[in-house]
Parts: sequence; C-alpha cells; structure tokens
Amino acid sequence: MFSDLNVFKVAYAMATHAGQRQAVISRNMANADTPGYRARDIEPFEKALENRQSTQTMIATRPGHLNAAGSNGHLWAEFVREGAVDPNGNGVSLETEMLNAVEVKRQHDRAVAIYKSSLGILRTSLGKA
Repeated sequence: MFSDLNVFKVAYAMATHAGQRQAVISRNMANADTPGYRARDIEPFEKALENRQSTQTMIATRPGHLNAAGSNGHLWAEFVREGAVDPNGNGVSLETEMLNAVEVKRQHDRAVAIYKSSLGILRTSLGKA
C-alpha cells in the first residue's frame, strides 16, 4: 500500500538521476586534459520526468512481468554537450563542470529532503511521531 506512493517514487528517481549525472560530471572532470574528449551530460530531471509522465506505459506488477520492464529502471540517455572546444579538441570546462556538480548536489539534497519530509508526514498520520 505505501510502496505505491508517487512522492516516494519521484524522490527516488530524483536521487538516482542526481547520482547518474554526478558520475557523468566526474568523468568529464577526469578527462579535462584528454585530447579530443567532449563534455557529456544527461537530460535535466525535470525534462525526463515530464517526458515520462506524458507517455503512459504499462507497469510491471511482479518480476518477469512485461519482460521486467517497470518504472524502477531509470536510465537517462547521455549526450555530448555542445560548446567551445580547445585547440586539442577537448570540450571540457572545469568551471562549468564544478557548477554542474553543485547543481547536482542540490538536486540530491532536495530529493533526500522530500523523502524525509514525506516519511515524517506518513509517520505522523499513522500516529508514530
């Protein structure tokens, strides 16, 4: 019953998205001096959530149902970010990547805050404050 609450699903998806985007940003920073490397990113969570909600798909109700296609497998597509390129072909700006990392940290903190707040409301409604 409580596992079907959308607020928990959205908070989980937001935290997962933040973790995946942080991994992409970390790879960009690690390859800041690699010739020919272009900065990569994944679509913002808001856009991904909007696209996901606009297309209604069937939801798996148990393991193996619908070939295990469900709402738990969030994988956001990675793309090469456009922007200025150094003479060696590298397109990573450490300043931009640091700002993106701060944005991702805020997104993750927001997801955890939503989860904690929702959990507190749920506990209060059950009388287990």
